[in-house]
Amino acid sequence: MSPFYRDEHLYVDLSHELVTVDGQVLTLTQKEYCLLLLLVRHAGETLPRKTLEMRVWGHLLGAQARTLDIHIRRLRKKLGIYGKQQIKAVIGVGYRFLPASPPRGRGLFVV
Repeated sequence: MSPFYRDEHLYVDLSHELVTVDGQVLTLTQKEYCLLLLLVRHAGETLPRKTLEMRVWGHLLGAQARTLDIHIRRLRKKLGIYGKQQIKAVIGVGYRFLPASPPRGRGLFVV
């Protein structure tokens, strides 16, 4: 069985790096995909900016701190009406992913 994430609107298939929203395939950059993957793997948890930067870019962004925000903004836009509903900014801390509904299937990720 391939690892995946699924909720009412979003589906992420790790084996094929496939992301769909309401059945429509999304085209994500590698950084957007990595961010989404990290967020959904930790659904409901607030991930600090430093954690996101280290896990996605491999280093702290420092003077380029807005880079994370720009990637989150682009990811939200690609997720359409669900982007702002599911990816929440936690002021002064980082970001949190909230599933649209309880996940279908066997959990957030089947590995």
